[in-house]
Amino acid sequence: MKQVDMSPEYRLNLQLFADGKTEPATPRRREEARKKGQVAKSQELNIALILLGMSGLLAMSGKWALGQMTAFTKQVLGGGLAGVEFSLGGLQALQSQAVLCILTVAGPVMALALILGVFGQLLQVGFNVTFEPLKPQLARMNPMEGAKRIFSKRALVELLKACLKIGIVAYVAYAAARGDLGRLPALLWMEPVEAMAFTSGLLGKIGLWVGSSLLTVTALDYLYQRWEYEESIKMSIQDIKEEFKQTEGDPQVKAAIRARQRQLAQSRMMQAVPTANVVITNPTHVAVALKYDAASMAAPIVVAKGAGYVAARIREIASENRVPIVENPPLARTLYDAVQVGREIPADLYQAVAEVLAYVYRLHR
Repeated sequence: MKQVDMSPEYRLNLQLFADGKTEPATPRRREEARKKGQVAKSQELNIALILLGMSGLLAMSGKWALGQMTAFTKQVLGGGLAGVEFSLGGLQALQSQAVLCILTVAGPVMALALILGVFGQLLQVGFNVTFEPLKPQLARMNPMEGAKRIFSKRALVELLKACLKIGIVAYVAYAAARGDLGRLPALLWMEPVEAMAFTSGLLGKIGLWVGSSLLTVTALDYLYQRWEYEESIKMSIQDIKEEFKQTEGDPQVKAAIRARQRQLAQSRMMQAVPTANVVITNPTHVAVALKYDAASMAAPIVVAKGAGYVAARIREIASENRVPIVENPPLARTLYDAVQVGREIPADLYQAVAEVLAYVYRLHR
């Protein structure tokens, strides 16, 4: 079998064919997208819920609503106008009765539609109020950008989805009404009340069938919207690094700040060495400066400590300021490991430190 030459000049870097956005979005990226109104949701869910709710309401209260409108119509046309004074006040009273009748019939329908619309939104994305999509953007006014959106892959997919949904809705509506199509010509000879009852029942049946089918379509559409949303907010390695720098700070800057803080702490520590009563050493590797004032302190305090160069600097400053230096390697190492600068020594070291301080006091005398 002939082997394929995979020498370096023939190898391809597959990353060149990708846009680099291969990493899942970080929580901060998701939060920013949510603030901009970029969420995964299916518009058909609200439509399906509203259609099902209104169809169910029509099936349950259609006769009652029809009775309310019929009663008002009979009242007006059957002699109600005879008692109306044709003046501004009389016409306003008649108008108020008509508006009240309309609100009585249409009010529950509009309230149910509003509740179901809000419920569909909360069910998919929760409570999210943003005005970011309403802000004017110059890119939207660019004809070239508009043409790109019209002829993009997303637009083609949305067109195919719309055609598929229309086909499904049309077929389901026909299947729901197929058994009653033969009765439609009889509407011409029916009484108005009977015709309206038949029509409302047929529309309610079609609405329930179409709404149920839309729920199935919505579930599939939501899965697609979710996948597309995850793809749209993916990040590259460089994006994640930049976000980390913005949230946690540039590592180089943070290292420089920590170095500067250490320098300032060491400077303050060196300034406290001349105030110490004694410096205990290891003798060359570790140095710990202790200060004790019986009138104001409960126990000796470590005012400076260090190892290596810092220890040598502490000994140098102590020598310049005639602070006694005592070599006690075990005690120096214990103090260096156990006590932070500015803290009192622990009780188990009182005896050892007291002996050193007593020795220093004898030297002074």
